[in-house]
Amino acid sequence: MKPTILVTGGTGYIGSHTVIELLEEGMEVVIIDNLSNSNLEVLDGIEDISGKRPHFEKVDLRDRSSTFEVFEKYSGIEAIIHFAAFKAVGESVEKPLAYYENNLLSLIHLLEAMKKYGVPNLVFSSSCTVYGEPDSLPVTEEASIKKANSPYGNTKQICEEILQDTIESSPENGVISLRYFNPIGAHPSAKIGELPIGVPNNLVPFITQTAFGIREQLNVFGQDYNTPDGSAIRDYINVVDLARAHVVAIRRLLEQKQKSSFEVFNLGTGKGISVLEIIRAFENTTGQKLNYRMVDRREGDVEQVYADTAFANNELGWKAEKGIEETLLSAWNWEKYIRLKATT
Repeated sequence: MKPTILVTGGTGYIGSHTVIELLEEGMEVVIIDNLSNSNLEVLDGIEDISGKRPHFEKVDLRDRSSTFEVFEKYSGIEAIIHFAAFKAVGESVEKPLAYYENNLLSLIHLLEAMKKYGVPNLVFSSSCTVYGEPDSLPVTEEASIKKANSPYGNTKQICEEILQDTIESSPENGVISLRYFNPIGAHPSAKIGELPIGVPNNLVPFITQTAFGIREQLNVFGQDYNTPDGSAIRDYINVVDLARAHVVAIRRLLEQKQKSSFEVFNLGTGKGISVLEIIRAFENTTGQKLNYRMVDRREGDVEQVYADTAFANNELGWKAEKGIEETLLSAWNWEKYIRLKATT
């Protein structure tokens, strides 16, 4: 019998790519999303690619009763992947209370529903921001959890603490926290990708929108970091590689006989790339010149961070496979697709 997986934030960027991977693995998928940062048309893209349409419920997880109603309706849920959260570092500095309310309440209500309806498994969408400014690179899962550089990062730290405490009190549960580094790119079909509402907070959508002429200029935040070219360094991972890791994590939880576990895995490529290197790679791959300027550092950003992926590679049997050129080209193809679609 097909396992039923509940995916919160499933019409979002990473969520939608993960839903496709789950459907292609033969799983049933129920999506919860309030569409605050996504579009219902994403379901059409998912169906076009996978040949299947997931169940969809427009629900805000901050609404406890509406959340519980979903569990009443779909009684066979075996596991949850929890993506739904506000996620922009800069915005979280400006609006900390909104981030604490949304990101913490959503998880609390979900855990309450899991307990009431007997759902034992959860994969949590976490972030490398929990490491703050790391003491050494690459970052392993054993690295210290430093004081967060932003309210967004702090919500991820607090959520992981909530999950660990819940496991202590509910030994029937199993949780895997996946700490993402920097997801970029789009599905190779160009039928789904990252489509932020309003001004993008992430680098690559701003790059592609600038290349297409939607944005006049790209700002590169920080030119005096202690890095080879002065710009910040990140570990950029293809979103499809990232999505596939969630399927591996779900299968790991479903197959575990013994629950009461809280496991953490870093998801990245293991290679740090600077912002200026990303810009040059995009220009070389696509032939599009970018209008960009160097500006002051952005509050909440760390200087450099990239993953040690050995534990995820060895323990999960997963590794990132797609290169940066292929990934940036997929993002550009997605940008062109959505702009063409908007004019037809």
